[in-house]
Amino acid sequence: MEEFMLPCLNKQLFGLDCLGCGAQRSLVFVFQGEFGAAFKMFPAIYPILILLLFLFINLFIKFKGDWFIKIGLIVLSALTLIGAYFYKMSFMIN
Repeated sequence: MEEFMLPCLNKQLFGLDCLGCGAQRSLVFVFQGEFGAAFKMFPAIYPILILLLFLFINLFIKFKGDWFIKIGLIVLSALTLIGAYFYKMSFMIN
């Protein structure tokens, strides 16, 4: 499966992980049922999947206040993504 994954251009050019590094492999882990490994690889995978699932459901079923749920899930995903990135980068420097 790894031979079909796209390489990280940021990592190839600059030698540093980007915010999305690990997302492809993490998604493969989710599909294989290795949920812990998916979280360790890319902690933002679950908030992003929940957001995408909600957006898909919201195409067919409209909720009152769905805008607030969307914004909350986007903020949660962004904070998880940024927090995990800085956590990973702090260990790469040491």
